Amino acid sequence: MSNSKLKAAILIISETASKDPSTDKCIPALQSVFADFGNDQWVVSSTEIITDSLMDIQRSICNWTDGEEYMNLVITSGGTGFATKDVTPEAVTPLLHRQAPGLVHGMLSTSYAITPFALMARPVAGIRKKTLILTLPGSPKGAKENLEAVLKLLPHACVQAAGAASRPLHEGGVKKLEAEAGVSSEKVPAAGGHHHHHHHHGHDHSHGHGGHAVPRAHTKPEERPQSNDPSAGPTRRYRSSPYPMLAVEEALQIIAEQTPAPIVEEVTSNVSLVGSVLAEDVKATESVPAFRASIVDGYAVKIPASGKFEKGIYPVALVSHAQAGDVQELKEGQIARITTGAPLPPGADAVVMVEDTVLKSQTDDGKEEKEIEILTDEIQAGENVREVGSDVKKDDVILRKGEGITAVGGEFGLLASVGTQKMSVYKRPVVGVLSTGDEIIEHNRPGPLRLGEVRDTNRPTLLTAIRAQGFEAVDLGIVSDKPGALEETLRMALLKVDVIITSGGVSMGELDLLKPTIERSLGGTIHFGRVNMKPGKPTTFATIPTKHSSPDASTRTQKTIFSLPGNPASAVVTFHVFVLPSLHQQSGVSPAGLPRVTVVLEEDVRRDRGRLEYHRAIVGVKRDGLLYASSTGGQRSSRIGSFKGANALLCVGAGEDVVKKGEKVEALLMGKLGEFGR
Repeated sequence: MSNSKLKAAILIISETASKDPSTDKCIPALQSVFADFGNDQWVVSSTEIITDSLMDIQRSICNWTDGEEYMNLVITSGGTGFATKDVTPEAVTPLLHRQAPGLVHGMLSTSYAITPFALMARPVAGIRKKTLILTLPGSPKGAKENLEAVLKLLPHACVQAAGAASRPLHEGGVKKLEAEAGVSSEKVPAAGGHHHHHHHHGHDHSHGHGGHAVPRAHTKPEERPQSNDPSAGPTRRYRSSPYPMLAVEEALQIIAEQTPAPIVEEVTSNVSLVGSVLAEDVKATESVPAFRASIVDGYAVKIPASGKFEKGIYPVALVSHAQAGDVQELKEGQIARITTGAPLPPGADAVVMVEDTVLKSQTDDGKEEKEIEILTDEIQAGENVREVGSDVKKDDVILRKGEGITAVGGEFGLLASVGTQKMSVYKRPVVGVLSTGDEIIEHNRPGPLRLGEVRDTNRPTLLTAIRAQGFEAVDLGIVSDKPGALEETLRMALLKVDVIITSGGVSMGELDLLKPTIERSLGGTIHFGRVNMKPGKPTTFATIPTKHSSPDASTRTQKTIFSLPGNPASAVVTFHVFVLPSLHQQSGVSPAGLPRVTVVLEEDVRRDRGRLEYHRAIVGVKRDGLLYASSTGGQRSSRIGSFKGANALLCVGAGEDVVKKGEKVEALLMGKLGEFGR
């Protein structure tokens, strides 16, 4: 395969095909479009079939778009109609960083020329990071027509999305681009009427195959902002922040770039694995079932050499229960009483249900069956028998790299069923939480507050949120507003945790010492110190180089520090927006961060004039199948009560107006959905 070829992935969203992949006709149909009309510019690198699940769709797409080996193009097929289970547009839209309405128009126009019912589809197109994403209909014919309509234009889009400069690509004008793509503005061919031209672009596509540019700084260290010097005193401190105000997306990109790569560890199979992500495929070490077993209560029989079983009276020669033990061989003319799940005796071919039999005689003591009359002769070999490996065959891949072991229990049950002893997973980071400030006291200290004292709300709240997400949380306590105390606590914490979360001490006060301690005492780097959001503007993200645990002391790595604002609501919001994606990234979880959904507002929500606001809300489902959101009330950053009952953060963009009741906004889902008011 030439290095200049663009990589495509196909995602089929179908309940039927996910259960029986042999029923899928879309993958071969779409592969034929790439082969016939792709100008030899494409290779279909990956295909997958999943159910109509919003989370599964987002997870599959992000696996192809967010890693180092990203796809240039991801196309989905299915789930774009009006049925209640059709959620592909709802899953894909929140993932897109940029929309591509022209491609949607092109696909709909071409399909509409064939049938007016093409307008009953809800296609979506756009770019996530460096990957172009298109959603196609679920029918092979419709999917093929839509892809044929735009395929020749897509290399140009994918090359630009991957980072190529526009000016060199557009030299020569539209006519040159049309010639390279094999299309013409004079006569746009209808679906199915494409001509087979095998043109090759003159520019290199190799940059679009998962490679990342080497990070390049545009400033010198002496030009970058630095925190206050505590020794200079309050008269010399900054009167305004030296850190530029970043957009949320910029801050998230920096966090993603600076977050350490996941660490792979081999672990034994036990229930503590819940929440872990597999670092490699897991194969079955044995078949399930490991023996031929009955699926009913009845009688095991042997089919004669003639191939025809005769009904009649048979002696009960053996008994087979669902328990370990040796079973004698069944001979022709004999039958064996057998229970559900019990192994078939050697020589047995089928099982007759007890409902198709009659007791004819019993032993002298009346405790056992002696003879049974079988009332049917329509017994076929293999009837009512679960064959060896019919559930799982030895060496089958039962779980794939990147899949998680959830608390639902299905994955762990599958591992247990085949006797898996060890597997490789991504090690989950250990997270330490500390609060800073001499005014902070333990939340459960008895007695009234003295003037200026504040009960520590953030630390127990953050510890709870971390553990709820499946990570180990270490309580680092409350640290005094003294440089030496803070430095000592951070140094000790770096020896036992992978991520440190602090709250407070990141604003402009003379006692806000966290940034100076990180930079001046620990040799860390503050990557950003302000974010254009509400609440959470002072959020700070830093990394500190630390000695690696390996014997080679010269080997160094870095650990992350998230310094969150001191106001309770700000701390919780910024944990979910910034910290959780980093924890997921270190754990191999994809997509990282909270799931994104579209909700309908139950009431007006006023925008902030200058900042994106994360508005605390309660989201639930109504009978129409849509998600609805209701505000939790006042959103002041110090008001932790705004989180009472909240299971989502509404992403309300800046503006002068009000987002009206009934309008749709994007939301980050923090908790389980409930049933909303009817």
